[in-house]
Amino acid sequence: MDNIHIGVLCIVLVLLIGCSAFFSSSETGLMTLNRYRLRHRAREGDKAALRVSRLLERPDRLIGIILLGNNFVNVLTSSLATIIAIHFLGEAGIVVSTVALTLILLVFGEVAPKTLAALHPERIAFPASAVLTPLLKIFYPLVWLTNAVANGLLRLFRVTIQTSSQQSLSPEELRTVVLEAGVMIPKRHQTMLLSILELEEITVNDIMVPRNEVEGIDLEDDWKEVVAKLTRSPYTRLLVYRDTFDQVVGFLHLRKVLNMMMQNLEFNRTDLENLIREPYFIPEGTSLTQQLINFQQLRRRIGLVVDEYGEVLGLVTLEDILEEIVGEFTTDPATIGKRNLVPRADGGYMVDGRTSIRSLNRALDWKLPTDGPRTLNGLIMEHLETIPEPGARLSLAGHPTEIEEISNNRVKTVVIWPNTKAEAETTD
Repeated sequence: MDNIHIGVLCIVLVLLIGCSAFFSSSETGLMTLNRYRLRHRAREGDKAALRVSRLLERPDRLIGIILLGNNFVNVLTSSLATIIAIHFLGEAGIVVSTVALTLILLVFGEVAPKTLAALHPERIAFPASAVLTPLLKIFYPLVWLTNAVANGLLRLFRVTIQTSSQQSLSPEELRTVVLEAGVMIPKRHQTMLLSILELEEITVNDIMVPRNEVEGIDLEDDWKEVVAKLTRSPYTRLLVYRDTFDQVVGFLHLRKVLNMMMQNLEFNRTDLENLIREPYFIPEGTSLTQQLINFQQLRRRIGLVVDEYGEVLGLVTLEDILEEIVGEFTTDPATIGKRNLVPRADGGYMVDGRTSIRSLNRALDWKLPTDGPRTLNGLIMEHLETIPEPGARLSLAGHPTEIEEISNNRVKTVVIWPNTKAEAETTD
Protein backbone atom coordinates (compact mmCIF):
# COMPACT_ATOMS: atom_id res chain seq x y z
CA MET A 1 0.00 0.00 0.00
CA ASP A 2 2.86 2.35 0.88
CA ASN A 3 4.37 1.81 -2.56
CA ILE A 4 1.01 2.52 -4.20
CA HIS A 5 0.57 5.59 -1.99
CA ILE A 6 4.03 6.94 -2.85
CA GLY A 7 3.46 6.17 -6.55
CA VAL A 8 0.25 8.18 -6.52
CA LEU A 9 2.05 11.06 -4.81
CA CYS A 10 4.76 10.98 -7.48
CA ILE A 11 2.14 11.14 -10.22
CA VAL A 12 0.42 14.05 -8.46
CA LEU A 13 3.80 15.76 -8.08
CA VAL A 14 4.41 15.54 -11.83
CA LEU A 15 0.92 16.92 -12.51
CA LEU A 16 1.52 19.82 -10.13
CA ILE A 17 4.77 20.68 -11.90
CA GLY A 18 2.76 20.68 -15.14
CA CYS A 19 0.22 23.03 -13.55
CA SER A 20 3.05 25.33 -12.48
CA ALA A 21 4.31 25.35 -16.06
CA PHE A 22 0.78 26.16 -17.25
CA PHE A 23 0.39 29.20 -14.99
CA SER A 24 3.90 30.48 -15.78
CA SER A 25 3.46 30.15 -19.53
CA SER A 26 -0.03 31.68 -19.35
CA GLU A 27 1.27 34.77 -17.65
CA THR A 28 4.03 35.32 -20.20
CA GLY A 29 1.85 34.45 -23.19
CA LEU A 30 -0.99 36.79 -22.21
CA MET A 31 1.31 39.69 -21.37
CA THR A 32 3.42 39.43 -24.53
CA LEU A 33 0.52 39.16 -26.98
CA ASN A 34 0.52 41.64 -29.83
CA ARG A 35 -2.33 43.90 -28.67
CA TYR A 36 -3.06 45.26 -32.16
CA ARG A 37 -3.29 41.80 -33.73
CA LEU A 38 -5.48 40.74 -30.81
CA ARG A 39 -7.86 43.68 -31.33
CA HIS A 40 -8.04 42.92 -35.03
CA ARG A 41 -8.95 39.29 -34.40
CA ALA A 42 -11.48 40.34 -31.77
CA ARG A 43 -13.15 42.72 -34.26
CA GLU A 44 -13.29 39.84 -36.74
CA GLY A 45 -15.33 37.88 -34.19
CA ASP A 46 -12.67 35.36 -33.07
CA LYS A 47 -14.10 33.88 -29.84
CA ALA A 48 -10.69 33.09 -28.33
CA ALA A 49 -9.49 36.63 -29.05
CA LEU A 50 -12.65 38.09 -27.48
CA ARG A 51 -12.12 35.92 -24.39
CA VAL A 52 -8.49 37.03 -24.07
CA SER A 53 -9.47 40.68 -24.59
CA ARG A 54 -11.95 40.49 -21.72
CA LEU A 55 -9.27 39.02 -19.46
CA LEU A 56 -6.79 41.77 -20.39
CA GLU A 57 -9.29 44.53 -19.64
CA ARG A 58 -8.44 44.01 -15.97
CA PRO A 59 -4.78 42.93 -15.90
CA ASP A 60 -4.70 43.15 -12.08
CA ARG A 61 -7.38 40.46 -11.80
CA LEU A 62 -5.74 38.33 -14.48
CA ILE A 63 -2.37 38.46 -12.76
CA GLY A 64 -4.14 37.82 -9.45
CA ILE A 65 -5.70 34.51 -10.56
CA ILE A 66 -2.49 33.38 -12.29
CA LEU A 67 -0.27 34.08 -9.27
CA LEU A 68 -2.83 32.68 -6.87
CA GLY A 69 -2.90 29.43 -8.79
CA ASN A 70 0.86 29.34 -9.34
CA ASN A 71 1.73 29.95 -5.71
CA PHE A 72 -0.82 27.41 -4.49
CA VAL A 73 0.56 24.79 -6.89
CA ASN A 74 4.18 25.53 -5.95
CA VAL A 75 3.52 25.32 -2.20
CA LEU A 76 1.64 22.05 -2.63
CA THR A 77 4.44 20.74 -4.88
CA SER A 78 7.03 21.58 -2.25
CA SER A 79 5.03 19.75 0.46
CA LEU A 80 4.58 16.61 -1.63
CA ALA A 81 8.23 16.59 -2.69
CA THR A 82 9.29 16.78 0.96
CA ILE A 83 7.01 13.86 1.93
CA ILE A 84 8.34 11.73 -0.92
CA ALA A 85 11.98 12.59 -0.16
CA ILE A 86 11.59 11.79 3.56
CA HIS A 87 10.02 8.45 2.63
CA PHE A 88 13.07 7.44 0.62
CA LEU A 89 15.95 9.35 2.32
CA GLY A 90 14.74 10.09 5.79
CA GLU A 91 15.59 13.45 7.36
CA ALA A 92 18.26 14.10 4.70
CA GLY A 93 15.49 14.12 2.11
CA ILE A 94 14.38 17.59 3.25
CA VAL A 95 17.57 19.19 1.95
CA VAL A 96 17.66 16.99 -1.14
CA SER A 97 14.03 17.77 -2.04
CA THR A 98 14.59 21.51 -1.57
CA VAL A 99 17.57 21.59 -3.92
CA ALA A 100 16.11 19.20 -6.48
CA LEU A 101 12.67 20.81 -6.53
CA THR A 102 14.19 24.28 -6.94
CA LEU A 103 16.06 23.16 -10.05
CA ILE A 104 13.06 21.24 -11.43
CA LEU A 105 10.63 24.12 -10.94
CA LEU A 106 13.13 26.61 -12.31
CA VAL A 107 13.66 24.64 -15.53
CA PHE A 108 10.31 22.91 -16.11
CA GLY A 109 8.00 25.27 -14.25
CA GLU A 110 9.46 28.67 -15.15
CA VAL A 111 12.23 29.07 -17.74
CA ALA A 112 11.14 26.51 -20.36
CA PRO A 113 7.38 27.33 -20.37
CA LYS A 114 7.95 31.09 -20.24
CA THR A 115 10.44 30.92 -23.11
CA LEU A 116 7.97 28.89 -25.16
CA ALA A 117 5.19 31.40 -24.40
CA ALA A 118 7.39 34.35 -25.32
CA LEU A 119 8.17 32.75 -28.69
CA HIS A 120 4.58 31.65 -29.43
CA PRO A 121 2.28 33.80 -27.28
CA GLU A 122 -0.93 33.17 -29.26
CA ARG A 123 -0.55 29.38 -29.13
CA ILE A 124 -0.31 29.56 -25.35
CA ALA A 125 -2.58 32.48 -24.46
CA PHE A 126 -5.69 31.52 -26.42
CA PRO A 127 -6.06 27.96 -25.00
CA ALA A 128 -5.03 29.17 -21.53
CA SER A 129 -7.80 31.78 -21.52
CA ALA A 130 -10.36 28.97 -21.73
CA VAL A 131 -9.08 27.67 -18.37
CA LEU A 132 -8.37 30.98 -16.66
CA THR A 133 -11.79 32.49 -17.40
CA PRO A 134 -13.80 29.92 -15.35
CA LEU A 135 -11.09 29.88 -12.64
CA LEU A 136 -11.43 33.65 -12.31
CA LYS A 137 -15.20 33.31 -11.86
CA ILE A 138 -14.87 30.54 -9.27
CA PHE A 139 -12.21 32.22 -7.18
CA TYR A 140 -13.33 35.79 -7.83
CA PRO A 141 -13.91 36.68 -4.13
CA LEU A 142 -10.39 35.58 -3.21
CA VAL A 143 -8.89 37.36 -6.24
CA TRP A 144 -10.86 40.51 -5.43
CA LEU A 145 -9.62 40.51 -1.83
CA THR A 146 -6.02 39.95 -2.94
CA ASN A 147 -6.22 42.74 -5.52
CA ALA A 148 -7.87 45.12 -3.07
CA VAL A 149 -4.98 44.72 -0.64
CA ALA A 150 -2.33 44.93 -3.40
CA ASN A 151 -3.94 47.96 -5.10
CA GLY A 152 -4.33 49.71 -1.78
CA LEU A 153 -0.64 49.20 -1.13
CA LEU A 154 0.23 50.61 -4.55
CA ARG A 155 -1.91 53.69 -3.96
CA LEU A 156 0.19 54.45 -0.90
CA PHE A 157 3.07 54.92 -3.34
CA ARG A 158 0.83 57.07 -5.63
CA VAL A 159 0.65 54.39 -8.33
CA THR A 160 -2.53 54.68 -10.45
CA ILE A 161 -4.22 51.39 -11.27
CA GLN A 162 -5.17 51.25 -14.95
CA THR A 163 -8.43 49.43 -15.61
CA SER A 164 -7.83 48.96 -19.33
CA SER A 165 -5.00 47.62 -21.45
CA GLN A 166 -5.71 50.15 -24.24
CA GLN A 167 -2.57 52.01 -25.16
CA SER A 168 -1.89 54.67 -27.75
CA LEU A 169 1.25 55.03 -29.82
CA SER A 170 3.14 58.22 -30.41
CA PRO A 171 4.08 59.07 -34.03
CA GLU A 172 7.66 58.00 -33.30
CA GLU A 173 6.52 54.66 -31.89
CA LEU A 174 4.17 54.11 -34.81
CA ARG A 175 7.04 54.88 -37.18
CA THR A 176 9.07 52.16 -35.44
CA VAL A 177 6.20 49.69 -35.83
CA VAL A 178 6.04 50.40 -39.58
CA LEU A 179 9.81 50.06 -39.96
CA GLU A 180 9.85 46.74 -38.11
CA ALA A 181 6.92 45.31 -40.06
CA GLY A 182 9.43 43.83 -42.52
CA VAL A 183 7.91 41.72 -45.29
CA MET A 184 4.44 42.18 -43.79
CA ILE A 185 4.27 45.58 -45.53
CA PRO A 186 5.73 46.02 -49.05
CA LYS A 187 8.61 48.48 -49.21
CA ARG A 188 6.60 50.88 -51.40
CA HIS A 189 3.68 50.92 -48.96
CA GLN A 190 6.06 51.26 -46.02
CA THR A 191 7.58 54.37 -47.58
CA MET A 192 4.13 55.86 -48.14
CA LEU A 193 3.07 55.20 -44.53
CA LEU A 194 6.24 56.82 -43.20
CA SER A 195 5.65 59.80 -45.48
CA ILE A 196 2.14 60.22 -44.07
CA LEU A 197 3.55 60.23 -40.54
CA GLU A 198 6.02 62.93 -41.54
CA LEU A 199 3.39 65.28 -43.02
CA GLU A 200 2.84 66.97 -39.66
CA GLU A 201 6.54 67.84 -39.46
CA ILE A 202 6.68 69.35 -42.99
CA THR A 203 5.28 72.79 -43.75
CA VAL A 204 4.10 74.38 -46.99
CA ASN A 205 7.34 76.39 -47.02
CA ASP A 206 9.28 73.15 -47.51
CA ILE A 207 7.53 72.13 -50.73
CA MET A 208 6.29 75.39 -52.28
CA VAL A 209 7.47 76.64 -55.65
CA PRO A 210 9.38 79.85 -54.80
CA ARG A 211 7.92 83.15 -55.92
CA ASN A 212 10.63 83.80 -58.50
CA GLU A 213 9.83 80.47 -60.21
CA VAL A 214 6.05 80.85 -60.35
CA GLU A 215 4.72 81.30 -63.87
CA GLY A 216 1.65 83.45 -64.40
CA ILE A 217 -0.16 85.90 -66.64
CA ASP A 218 0.15 89.65 -66.25
CA LEU A 219 -3.14 91.26 -67.23
CA GLU A 220 -1.25 94.43 -68.12
CA ASP A 221 0.65 92.63 -70.91
CA ASP A 222 -0.31 92.96 -74.55
CA TRP A 223 -3.33 90.79 -75.40
CA LYS A 224 -1.45 88.80 -78.04
CA GLU A 225 1.25 87.94 -75.53
CA VAL A 226 -1.41 86.86 -73.03
CA VAL A 227 -3.03 84.57 -75.60
CA ALA A 228 0.37 83.12 -76.51
CA LYS A 229 1.05 82.25 -72.86
CA LEU A 230 -2.38 80.64 -72.54
CA THR A 231 -1.87 78.39 -75.57
CA ARG A 232 1.72 77.42 -74.76
CA SER A 233 1.47 76.89 -71.00
CA PRO A 234 2.18 73.29 -69.84
CA TYR A 235 0.19 73.84 -66.63
CA THR A 236 -3.49 73.24 -65.90
CA ARG A 237 -3.85 76.31 -63.70
CA LEU A 238 -2.12 79.66 -64.03
CA LEU A 239 -1.72 82.54 -61.63
CA VAL A 240 -3.13 85.86 -62.82
CA TYR A 241 -1.80 89.20 -61.52
CA ARG A 242 -1.38 92.88 -62.41
CA ASP A 243 2.20 94.11 -62.78
CA THR A 244 3.58 92.09 -59.81
CA PHE A 245 2.68 89.08 -57.68
CA ASP A 246 1.77 91.50 -54.88
CA GLN A 247 -1.34 92.34 -56.90
CA VAL A 248 -2.74 88.86 -57.41
CA VAL A 249 -6.09 88.67 -59.16
CA GLY A 250 -6.66 84.91 -58.97
CA PHE A 251 -6.21 81.64 -60.86
CA LEU A 252 -7.25 80.49 -64.30
CA HIS A 253 -8.24 76.94 -65.22
CA LEU A 254 -6.77 76.62 -68.72
CA ARG A 255 -9.20 73.96 -69.84
CA LYS A 256 -12.11 76.35 -69.37
CA VAL A 257 -10.19 79.13 -71.09
CA LEU A 258 -9.27 77.03 -74.13
CA ASN A 259 -12.83 75.69 -74.46
CA MET A 260 -14.20 79.23 -74.51
CA MET A 261 -11.53 80.35 -76.98
CA MET A 262 -12.60 77.58 -79.35
CA GLN A 263 -16.30 78.40 -78.98
CA ASN A 264 -15.92 82.17 -79.10
CA LEU A 265 -13.75 83.49 -81.88
CA GLU A 266 -14.04 86.98 -80.42
CA PHE A 267 -12.67 85.92 -77.05
CA ASN A 268 -11.25 89.03 -75.35
CA ARG A 269 -9.74 90.29 -72.11
CA THR A 270 -13.15 90.74 -70.48
CA ASP A 271 -14.09 87.12 -71.19
CA LEU A 272 -10.77 86.05 -69.70
CA GLU A 273 -11.27 88.04 -66.49
CA ASN A 274 -14.73 86.50 -66.05
CA LEU A 275 -13.11 83.07 -65.84
CA ILE A 276 -10.66 84.05 -63.11
CA ARG A 277 -11.28 82.39 -59.75
CA GLU A 278 -10.42 84.34 -56.61
CA PRO A 279 -7.02 83.54 -55.09
CA TYR A 280 -6.58 81.30 -52.06
CA PHE A 281 -3.87 82.27 -49.56
CA ILE A 282 -2.03 79.95 -47.18
CA PRO A 283 -0.18 81.24 -44.08
CA GLU A 284 3.49 80.27 -44.05
CA GLY A 285 4.37 77.51 -41.61
CA THR A 286 1.10 75.59 -42.18
CA SER A 287 1.73 71.85 -41.81
CA LEU A 288 1.03 69.64 -44.81
CA THR A 289 -1.46 67.62 -42.74
CA GLN A 290 -3.52 70.72 -42.04
CA GLN A 291 -3.19 72.04 -45.58
CA LEU A 292 -4.34 68.74 -47.05
CA ILE A 293 -7.47 69.02 -44.89
CA ASN A 294 -7.92 72.67 -45.93
CA PHE A 295 -7.68 71.80 -49.62
CA GLN A 296 -10.27 69.07 -49.13
CA GLN A 297 -12.72 71.22 -47.16
CA LEU A 298 -12.44 74.25 -49.46
CA ARG A 299 -12.35 72.15 -52.64
CA ARG A 300 -9.20 73.91 -53.79
CA ARG A 301 -6.15 72.46 -55.52
CA ILE A 302 -3.78 75.41 -55.50
CA GLY A 303 -2.87 78.25 -53.14
CA LEU A 304 -0.35 81.02 -52.55
CA VAL A 305 1.86 80.95 -49.46
CA VAL A 306 2.06 84.36 -47.77
CA ASP A 307 4.14 85.66 -44.85
CA GLU A 308 2.94 87.66 -41.84
CA TYR A 309 2.99 90.83 -43.94
CA GLY A 310 0.82 89.33 -46.67
CA GLU A 311 3.61 89.12 -49.25
CA VAL A 312 3.53 86.15 -51.60
CA LEU A 313 6.35 83.67 -50.90
CA GLY A 314 5.45 80.90 -53.30
CA LEU A 315 2.83 78.53 -54.63
CA VAL A 316 1.63 75.14 -53.36
CA THR A 317 -0.66 72.65 -55.10
CA LEU A 318 -2.52 69.57 -53.94
CA GLU A 319 -0.26 67.50 -56.20
CA ASP A 320 2.81 68.81 -54.33
CA ILE A 321 1.42 67.43 -51.06
CA LEU A 322 0.44 64.10 -52.61
CA GLU A 323 3.94 63.76 -54.05
CA GLU A 324 5.29 63.89 -50.50
CA ILE A 325 3.33 60.69 -49.87
CA VAL A 326 3.50 58.69 -53.09
CA GLY A 327 6.56 60.22 -54.77
CA GLU A 328 6.96 62.25 -57.93
CA PHE A 329 4.16 62.07 -60.52
CA THR A 330 6.54 61.41 -63.40
CA THR A 331 7.63 58.54 -65.59
CA ASP A 332 11.08 60.05 -66.07
CA PRO A 333 13.46 58.79 -63.34
CA ALA A 334 15.89 61.58 -64.14
CA THR A 335 13.62 64.36 -62.89
CA ILE A 336 13.21 65.62 -59.36
CA GLY A 337 10.45 68.12 -58.75
CA LYS A 338 10.78 69.47 -62.33
CA ARG A 339 14.55 69.73 -61.92
CA ASN A 340 17.03 67.64 -63.88
CA LEU A 341 19.24 65.21 -62.02
CA VAL A 342 21.86 64.07 -64.50
CA PRO A 343 24.11 61.17 -63.50
CA ARG A 344 27.78 61.38 -64.53
CA ALA A 345 30.27 58.70 -65.45
CA ASP A 346 32.37 59.44 -62.33
CA GLY A 347 29.46 58.62 -59.99
CA GLY A 348 28.44 62.21 -59.36
CA TYR A 349 25.24 64.04 -60.29
CA MET A 350 24.70 67.31 -62.10
CA VAL A 351 21.96 69.06 -60.12
CA ASP A 352 20.12 72.36 -60.55
CA GLY A 353 20.82 74.67 -57.62
CA ARG A 354 17.08 75.28 -57.17
CA THR A 355 16.43 71.60 -56.41
CA SER A 356 14.92 71.13 -52.96
CA ILE A 357 17.06 69.24 -50.49
CA ARG A 358 14.11 67.06 -49.49
CA SER A 359 13.60 65.97 -53.11
CA LEU A 360 17.30 65.23 -53.49
CA ASN A 361 17.38 63.17 -50.30
CA ARG A 362 14.29 61.24 -51.33
CA ALA A 363 15.52 60.52 -54.87
CA LEU A 364 19.04 59.42 -53.89
CA ASP A 365 18.40 58.19 -50.34
CA TRP A 366 20.84 60.74 -48.94
CA LYS A 367 20.79 62.60 -45.63
CA LEU A 368 21.62 66.20 -46.47
CA PRO A 369 20.44 68.51 -43.64
CA THR A 370 16.86 69.77 -44.02
CA ASP A 371 16.58 71.87 -40.85
CA GLY A 372 17.96 75.01 -42.53
CA PRO A 373 17.84 76.15 -46.18
CA ARG A 374 15.37 74.31 -48.36
CA THR A 375 17.29 74.31 -51.65
CA LEU A 376 20.73 73.13 -52.65
CA ASN A 377 21.65 76.69 -53.56
CA GLY A 378 20.65 77.91 -50.09
CA LEU A 379 22.58 75.13 -48.38
CA ILE A 380 25.75 76.01 -50.30
CA MET A 381 25.34 79.73 -49.58
CA GLU A 382 24.85 79.05 -45.87
CA HIS A 383 27.89 76.78 -45.78
CA LEU A 384 30.22 79.20 -47.59
CA GLU A 385 28.68 82.43 -46.22
CA THR A 386 29.47 84.05 -49.56
CA ILE A 387 28.58 83.77 -53.23
CA PRO A 388 31.03 81.20 -54.64
CA GLU A 389 32.91 81.27 -57.90
CA PRO A 390 32.56 78.53 -60.55
CA GLY A 391 34.93 75.67 -59.78
CA ALA A 392 34.75 76.17 -56.00
CA ARG A 393 34.74 72.92 -54.02
CA LEU A 394 33.22 72.12 -50.65
CA SER A 395 31.79 69.24 -48.64
CA LEU A 396 28.08 69.13 -47.77
CA ALA A 397 27.41 66.62 -44.97
CA GLY A 398 30.26 64.51 -46.33
CA HIS A 399 29.22 64.88 -49.98
CA PRO A 400 32.00 66.33 -52.19
CA THR A 401 30.48 69.24 -54.13
CA GLU A 402 31.75 71.40 -56.99
CA ILE A 403 30.14 74.61 -58.25
CA GLU A 404 29.64 74.45 -62.01
CA GLU A 405 27.76 77.64 -62.86
CA ILE A 406 26.71 80.88 -61.14
CA SER A 407 23.84 83.03 -62.43
CA ASN A 408 22.19 86.13 -60.96
CA ASN A 409 24.04 85.79 -57.65
CA ARG A 410 22.93 82.22 -57.10
CA VAL A 411 24.30 78.76 -57.73
CA LYS A 412 22.76 77.56 -60.98
CA THR A 413 24.30 74.09 -61.40
CA VAL A 414 26.28 71.86 -59.06
CA VAL A 415 28.08 68.54 -59.30
CA ILE A 416 27.64 66.52 -56.11
CA TRP A 417 28.99 63.06 -55.31
CA PRO A 418 27.77 60.41 -52.84
CA ASN A 419 29.16 60.39 -49.31
CA THR A 420 31.70 57.60 -49.78
CA LYS A 421 32.52 57.43 -46.07
CA ALA A 422 28.89 56.89 -45.07
CA GLU A 423 28.50 54.26 -47.80
CA ALA A 424 31.59 52.43 -46.59
CA GLU A 425 30.27 52.41 -43.00
CA THR A 426 26.91 51.07 -44.22
CA THR A 427 28.63 48.31 -46.17
CA ASP A 428 30.74 47.33 -43.17
